[in-house]
Amino acid sequence: MDSLTHLDWTLVRNFLAVAEAGSLSAAARQLRVSQPTLGRQMKQIEQDLGVTLFLRQPRGLALSEAGRTMLPAARRMQEAMSEIALTVAGRDTEARGPVRITASEVVAQQILPPILGQLRRCHPEITLDLTASDSSDNLLFREADIAIRMYRPTQLEVVTRKLGDMQLAVCAAESYLQDRPMPHQPQDLLDQDHALVGYDQSELILRGMRDLGWPATRDWFATRCDAQNTYWELIKSGCGIGFGQRWLIDQTPEVRRLDLGLEVPALPVWLATPQALRNIPRISTVWQVLESGLRPFIS
Repeated sequence: MDSLTHLDWTLVRNFLAVAEAGSLSAAARQLRVSQPTLGRQMKQIEQDLGVTLFLRQPRGLALSEAGRTMLPAARRMQEAMSEIALTVAGRDTEARGPVRITASEVVAQQILPPILGQLRRCHPEITLDLTASDSSDNLLFREADIAIRMYRPTQLEVVTRKLGDMQLAVCAAESYLQDRPMPHQPQDLLDQDHALVGYDQSELILRGMRDLGWPATRDWFATRCDAQNTYWELIKSGCGIGFGQRWLIDQTPEVRRLDLGLEVPALPVWLATPQALRNIPRISTVWQVLESGLRPFIS
């Protein structure tokens, strides 16, 4: 009983991460700790509780019966700790302190650096953490304070604002088009035997192409990569025809926008933050700077 009274919240939090990720390696990446450290922590919590929480499987870890029993209580504990953190944060009265921002890889690398540079010059007492990720961080668990999303967040107790739409277009590098016929309609991509650049595991582009009426399959893509910034570099390097954000195409001289007579769906751009944080000075300051800085890239 004494060990339960003094159970370390960090161990419980990390137990949840391993339980939800299904492996030490995936949870370690999420928590930004080393896998051996996380492994030692899981042994520690098992020792403190006197039970086995995980069973090893060929492709990771599975919860034992004791682990499954503990999971709901651990989640309630996480919610309580998140509520405490939000309550304490809400008492801030000055625009100072840390703000964690999460954004997609392309937005984080291509758009945010000059915006955040200006923010730091104007508000040096605000420190910034930027997470460049295409996964969805949980705002209510303080994995991020402000999120830039390409979809409307649906969590309760989260304040959202749509800034506009980021237009997409079909494009290719001048080096790719140099010795190939110029496509003018979707069918030309197949009839002229063009190479396409797509995603690997993600089906986002495939679904988009199918929504446009193309019976696309993974085999249509001669080059595949899920990392968005690398995907863009592949297009720039002449690997084939792909999709890009219009502002990025227009500011890249070596890439040309292609008019195939298609209306490519746009990406909505949303800002989101927990309702409990919205009016904290440092959060509202960063929110306003992001809102202003992102507007030139959307319509």
